[in-house]
Amino acid sequence: MVLRNIKPYTLCFSICLLPLLGIIIDMLFGNLGVDPILSLHIRLGDWSLRLLWLTLCITPLQTVTQWRGMSQYRKMLGLYAFFYASLHVLVYLWMDQGLVWSAITRDIIESSYIWFGLIAFLLIFLLAITTPLIMVKKLGKNWKKLHRYIYIASIAVIIHYYWQLKGNMAEPLFYLLILTLLLAFRLAVWFKNRKFAKLMIPTTRKIKVLKAESLTED
Repeated sequence: MVLRNIKPYTLCFSICLLPLLGIIIDMLFGNLGVDPILSLHIRLGDWSLRLLWLTLCITPLQTVTQWRGMSQYRKMLGLYAFFYASLHVLVYLWMDQGLVWSAITRDIIESSYIWFGLIAFLLIFLLAITTPLIMVKKLGKNWKKLHRYIYIASIAVIIHYYWQLKGNMAEPLFYLLILTLLLAFRLAVWFKNRKFAKLMIPTTRKIKVLKAESLTED
């Protein structure tokens, strides 16, 4: 009975907080393993990546189902991906490196995978601050162009994740497969729309033929 009174948007908002709740509980009960900081860092990064992938899945689902209301969920999932990414970065800067900027700078220079993580975070940050409706109106047509950078951010995340992880490559390869399918779907839709647009817009030669036929009929 209680679940029936909960709106889907509120339910989605609450579900996205569950991973953080689980992490906090594990922190309180000391269930983060032998290296709690590393475990915390990885888990927050993993959830940021998963939510980013769910954000990318919304557009194909919206295209297939024709349900425009899904755009609100895309915004929420995207903001939560940024939220978990911010916590991921904060743990690295504060708990792992102790806010020692000289050590952080040296680590960034020496670790190539961090470059891609930084690129991904900056792009996601840019997308997050331009999500509000006021920014959508202000940017106009450029808003959609800007938010396509989510695919570049996703590729950077995959490289960051792949280079950082040692041992089992199954998980990053799984995420890479999903990203490849999503990009293929996006390209297929773009190609279809482009082809349809060419059919709808008559060329100069077609216009001349149509005018000639009209004069003949008259």
